[in-house]
Amino acid sequence: MAEARLSRKEEFNGWLFIAPALVLIGLFMIYPILWSLWMSLQVGRGMNFSFGGFANIVRLTQDPVFLRALTNTLIFLAVQVPIMIVLALLFAVALNDPKLRFRGFFRTAIFLPCVTSLIAYSTIFKSMFATDGVVNQALMALHIIQSPISWIADPFWAKVLIILAITWRWTGYNMIFYLAALQNVDRSIYEAARIDGVPAWARFWHITVPMLKPVILFTTIMSTIGTLQLFDEVQNITLGGPSDATLTLSLYIYNLTFKFMPNFGYSATVSWVIVLLVAFFSFIQFLVARDRRAA
Repeated sequence: MAEARLSRKEEFNGWLFIAPALVLIGLFMIYPILWSLWMSLQVGRGMNFSFGGFANIVRLTQDPVFLRALTNTLIFLAVQVPIMIVLALLFAVALNDPKLRFRGFFRTAIFLPCVTSLIAYSTIFKSMFATDGVVNQALMALHIIQSPISWIADPFWAKVLIILAITWRWTGYNMIFYLAALQNVDRSIYEAARIDGVPAWARFWHITVPMLKPVILFTTIMSTIGTLQLFDEVQNITLGGPSDATLTLSLYIYNLTFKFMPNFGYSATVSWVIVLLVAFFSFIQFLVARDRRAA
């Protein structure tokens, strides 16, 4: 009986210790999520809103700006994430070579962009890729282009600029995960494959990639979530332009909430589209990456 009473007392003390954290999680995470779900069913502008049922969902299908933002976001996802994951993996494999000199310098140089200020690097990118910026001047000096590229004013090149910016910033972040995973791979496996005459590309494809499969899945999901929430680079470099060519879902939510006449209900509905997209793509990636064992 004494042990039972002691167990109940310890259990009570345990709940007492985690109670503050639970209260904060409920107040700042669970409550906002539930409130945003409720707000997604409201219609009206400013603080004058009322229950509208599924009116906002119907509006989504008829909103050309939302459809443009959704299309842009999916384009960034489909183009940038695979490029970034492949680059990060290649950099990690190259910088894991013990014979490479100045490995520490190269690792730091590639990782450094992801710890720089978003505002600072976005401003620098905007300046570098201006019509009279250093990038156009360098390309013209090398005779790659004949006239300056309108990186910010042209819809296609504005998308390319955003993809370049986020790839430059986040490739090193993913590379660190791959480097950490590669440290746990027994080098004798590579040595045995090398002795057997297995070429470098085959060692990479049949040894490195399968062993890094869980980490690749993790980084792909995290990169997918980050790209679907893309906001900072678009806001600071192109403002969603030109003509909404780089407008993303997160920037559209910001515009609906703070830039235009506040429409909290509709912006909450758009935010739940991001939630559903994250859940959908994460499920697909888990499905594709799961082990397929023979029956």
